[in-house]
Amino acid sequence: MKAVLSRVSSASVTVEGEVVGAIDCPETGGILALVGIGREDTADAWETMVRKIAELRILDGEHSVQEVGAPVLLVSQFTLQGKTAKGRRPSWSAAAPGDLAQPVIQAIADGLKQRGITVEQGRFGAMMKVASVNEGPFTVLVEC
Repeated sequence: MKAVLSRVSSASVTVEGEVVGAIDCPETGGILALVGIGREDTADAWETMVRKIAELRILDGEHSVQEVGAPVLLVSQFTLQGKTAKGRRPSWSAAAPGDLAQPVIQAIADGLKQRGITVEQGRFGAMMKVASVNEGPFTVLVEC
C-alpha cells in the first residue's frame, strides 16, 4: 500500500461536474491522501495507513491530523502502484483489483473516522478531478 500525503489548506474532488468531497482548512491545514492499494498488501496494512495518516507530524508546527483535529480528503489512486522500470508504458499489475481495493479504502476512511477525524472522500472507480492548494509544499510518500 502506498500513499502520497500532501499538506493542504483546501482540496476537492469533482466527478462529472459535481463536487463529491472537499476540505477547507486554512487555519489548521489538512491532508490530501492519495492511496493506492497493492495486490500483495497484507491484511493489516490498512491499519498502519490509518495510523500514519492520523499521527504523522506533517502539519504546520510539526502537528498531526489527530492532534489539531484537521480534516482528510481520501482519494483512491491505483496508479500509485504503477511500475515504470521497463518501457514507456506503466504496468498496473501490482495494483489490487477494484473488488479488493474498494473495501480497503473504506476501511481506511472508517478507521480515521473512528479516531474522530473528519474524512471526505473521492468516488471509487470514477474519473475524478482533484484540486488542491498545497501548503509548503509539503508532501510525503508512505509505504505500508
